[in-house]
Amino acid sequence: MPWQILSDVRSVKERDPAARSTLEIILVYPGLHAVWIHRITHRLWQRGAKLPARVLAEIGRILTGVEIHPGAVLGSGVFIDHATGVVIGETAVVGNDVTIYHGVTLGGISLDRGKRHPTIEDGVTIGAGAKVLGAITIGEGSQIGANSVVVKEVPPGSVVVGVPGQIIGRPAGGQTETDQSNLPDPLGVSLHTLLSRVSKLESRADGPGTERVIRPPEAGVWYGEDFSI
Repeated sequence: MPWQILSDVRSVKERDPAARSTLEIILVYPGLHAVWIHRITHRLWQRGAKLPARVLAEIGRILTGVEIHPGAVLGSGVFIDHATGVVIGETAVVGNDVTIYHGVTLGGISLDRGKRHPTIEDGVTIGAGAKVLGAITIGEGSQIGANSVVVKEVPPGSVVVGVPGQIIGRPAGGQTETDQSNLPDPLGVSLHTLLSRVSKLESRADGPGTERVIRPPEAGVWYGEDFSI
């Protein structure tokens, strides 16, 4: 357990540029406190002290804003950034060096008492507000975009965005953690394709030379009639 504590502190140092010192990390990072409290509650849970484990987990939720069931398994170097609103269910398994942002849910979609929560493999990054639901596996080194809803298996090294989550590629240059603002926009691509097809159909109906030029968004921004359908 001591080596896990050191690994948890290291993970914050490496993945949060706002962290200025080890003392600051230990004192003011609720995500780190939530992980440490969970390590205690998980030990109690494994030893059969289930009620004390649940009580301590509830105290941890009140103090940190993070709800982690004592039955969940967390690897070393798990970093919960900003902490607030994170929920990790009873049968969830989180691997080593996983980064979880605020508002993430690792939840279940059935009432079965068996495995019903996701397994997150090593090195995965889960963006703010994302929901990963069901007994699925998120492959090693994958990225889940902010506010995505993932309900299907994800192969290692994938990038997933959207509702429901769609696999749209791999991190650039084989990196396991990239800027979430640079993730592709499948909705925007679909919109551009749809507008282009509508323009071609209108030109056929109105005659040659009437086809509009549909411009892709510039810096993610749509302008004028290019946005209207």
